[in-house]
Amino acid sequence: MKVEAGNRWLGIDPGLALVGWAILDENPYSHRSLVDYGTILTDSSLPTPQRLVELERDLMDLFGEFQPNRAAVEMPFFSRKIKAAGGVLQAVGIINLVCCRDGEILPVFLHQSSWKAHLGNGRADKAEVAALIQTLFDLEQLPVDDSADAIGIGYAGLCGLTNNID
Repeated sequence: MKVEAGNRWLGIDPGLALVGWAILDENPYSHRSLVDYGTILTDSSLPTPQRLVELERDLMDLFGEFQPNRAAVEMPFFSRKIKAAGGVLQAVGIINLVCCRDGEILPVFLHQSSWKAHLGNGRADKAEVAALIQTLFDLEQLPVDDSADAIGIGYAGLCGLTNNID
């Protein structure tokens, strides 16, 4: 009997300085499988446009290596006092661009509280998210903060969370 492949999800916790990413698979016999995860770090000594080019290249490499066909991205929320908002929102634009151009994917954008609630606690802090992810995927060690968030975001997308934000 031939087993058909399921979807491969890319989860993204966006930022300009640091982007968390995760690759998760779904298939007919297993609800979830964590393939890989990590972070993309851009050089803070460079101007924003050059950092965005770094981010674009690294995301293109992820698409080339893992070939996801679905993506879930956290939509950042900012208070008026956050100076980094402009750079982070520009990074979200690059993420959206690469998903559409290289993966032909329209990403699902999720609120932080909704994907965290999907894990069991909409107000979980970074350490709690990492511990939940460690348990959920039976990891030997806690993932790095931003990659743990990316795993949670990708998992929420894989499970069908669709509070999409355009």
